[in-house]
Amino acid sequence: MSEGPNPNETAVLPQKPYSLTFMPQEVTIEVDPADLPFGDHGLPGSILDIAMGHGIDLEHACGGVVACSTCHVLVRGGKDSCPEANEQEEDMLDQAPGLELCSRLACQTVPDGSTSVVVEIPDWNRNFAREAPHS
Repeated sequence: MSEGPNPNETAVLPQKPYSLTFMPQEVTIEVDPADLPFGDHGLPGSILDIAMGHGIDLEHACGGVVACSTCHVLVRGGKDSCPEANEQEEDMLDQAPGLELCSRLACQTVPDGSTSVVVEIPDWNRNFAREAPHS
């Protein structure tokens, strides 16, 4: 049984700017490597980190530590700029609904910046519910 990701593990961050588009929202973010990471959601520079840093709702029940599959996304373009999934990510993806060949966990997918990336957040993963502001 694997122990989960090493908290000191860092992904190889991109060396040049690239664009990351989230579908179906049609929101494109120009990612500047100098701005990474945005927070502590998944690996630094991950799709989840970028989404959270730009207000894109993407469910991530485990906080981005590869303990669930709620941040499952479909990499529709630029897949070659993303490192292959490791065994732990693949094990979690096996539990995700709607699995496709382009499925990835957003918390573990760090594009290298060599090309633009397009990801689709599946409809079952879009959190459109909003709480009313507390008075």
